[in-house]
Amino acid sequence: MPKTRQEKEEIVAELADKLARMKTVVFTSVSGYTMENANDLRQKGIDLGVELLVAKKTLLVRALEKNGFTIGKNDLEGSILTSLGYNDEVAAAKLMAEFAKDREDIQIVGGILEGEFVGTDAIKQLATLPSREELLAQLVGSINAPVSGFVNALAGNLRNFVYVLNAVKEAKA
Repeated sequence: MPKTRQEKEEIVAELADKLARMKTVVFTSVSGYTMENANDLRQKGIDLGVELLVAKKTLLVRALEKNGFTIGKNDLEGSILTSLGYNDEVAAAKLMAEFAKDREDIQIVGGILEGEFVGTDAIKQLATLPSREELLAQLVGSINAPVSGFVNALAGNLRNFVYVLNAVKEAKA
């Protein structure tokens, strides 16, 4: 049964709200997308803070325009799966790149990053970046490295001093 104008306006308003809160959006053209795939992908998305949704392209384009994004309906070809990343800029791109890696019938067609529509190549490059948690771990490791080096240098001096004392002890014995 077709949706009424009011139902469509409610869908557009809901989509616009979600798009206002997102950090990154990835648009993926899907065909041969089974319910099993949908459930697996949705569960992985929940774990990463990524919401997956399917909406009519005309309603999606209206919601995008409502938030100031300009995107042509022709930029989104095929059945479009929209991935909204709320917590991490990289999570949605990583999720969809991993999902599309083994499947020929699923293609990343673009996305929105920092308020601009970007193409497939930009999304694939974004997917190769480390996540926020990985970057924070690298930062902590970099900050900790000089301190660890200093402690090891001091421990080395003490170790050498003990070796010298043992050598003196054995020489006297």
